[in-house]
This record gives sequence, C-alpha cells and structure tokens, in this order.
Amino acid sequence: MRDHLHRENFSHPDVWTGRATNRVQWLPAIGGAACIALGVELAVDSTWTSGVAALAMSVVGCIAAGLLIMFGTLAFVHVAVKVDKDCLEVRCGHIGLPRRRIPLSSVVGADFAPRVTPRQWGGWGYRWRPDKGTAVIVRRGEGVVLRLGDGHTFTITVDNAEAMVRIIRDRLRPATPGAVI
Repeated sequence: MRDHLHRENFSHPDVWTGRATNRVQWLPAIGGAACIALGVELAVDSTWTSGVAALAMSVVGCIAAGLLIMFGTLAFVHVAVKVDKDCLEVRCGHIGLPRRRIPLSSVVGADFAPRVTPRQWGGWGYRWRPDKGTAVIVRRGEGVVLRLGDGHTFTITVDNAEAMVRIIRDRLRPATPGAVI
C-alpha cells in the first residue's frame, strides 16, 4: 500500500532527457583529421615524380579515409535520449544522426542493464546482432534494454538508466479507472 501511495504522488516530468558521452572517441577523430591534413599536404606540396595518377589516388585516399574516420567517430561521441508521453527518440553525435524514434505504443517492456560493453556488441556505434537485436553503444556502463512488440530488442547506453526505465514502465502502465489526476 505504501508503495502504491508513493507511486501516485510521484510525478514524472513531461519530457525526460538523458545522455551518455565517450571522450575516447575524440582520439580516432583526431587521427581522421590527421589523414585529411596529410591529403591536403600531398595535394599542395607534392614532389612526386611517379605520375599524376598515383598522386591523385593518394590525395583522394587520404582525404576520404580521414573523412570516414572523423565523421564515423564523431557520430558516436555522445547519444541523447528523449522520452515524452508518446515516444522515445535517440539521437547520436553533434548532428543528431543516426536517429531512431520508437513509439511507446510499440514498446512491451524496459529493463535496466547494469553493464553494457562495446565488446558485447562488436564495438561502438549503431549495432545490430541477430541474437541480441539493435543497440546504440557509445560507452561501457549502464544502459536500457527495450523489448519491442515485434519481438526485437533495442539497447541504449545512457546515464541514469534506472530513471529512464522507471519512467518508461510508468508510461506503459494503463491508467487505472477512477484515478484522480
């Protein structure tokens, strides 16, 4: 009874936000910037005598590799999660891409995961594994595992994951008839 009364008096914010950050991701991004700088340096101050084709391939290769490394890692420096009354939205990186929006009507349950590691998912980033489902992994630590109505799962590493699980579970509960709001 006491727990029931406590739950009735506890009000959730209309919108819950959370995030997780991984500062280690900046190191590969710096490596990507170095590749771009090498490509620019080769293009500007080239003393290659073996031909224009080899120089062009080197410049394009360095710049392309640098951009892929830099933007691929910066997309997963942090993740921002927003839960409102209708849906959960996950945005990655500074640009907010990739982004996933999950209606709460398609969520069956939410569970707290005390220890989610990139090793479990094959690395950082937006991951899919046939045996585990889909995940956004930006760091090692606590996370939330959403069970979706189609039988899939979606895992997110986020700070204060227990609060997020509590809020999602409360929003999934049907309103009790005759309850005073």
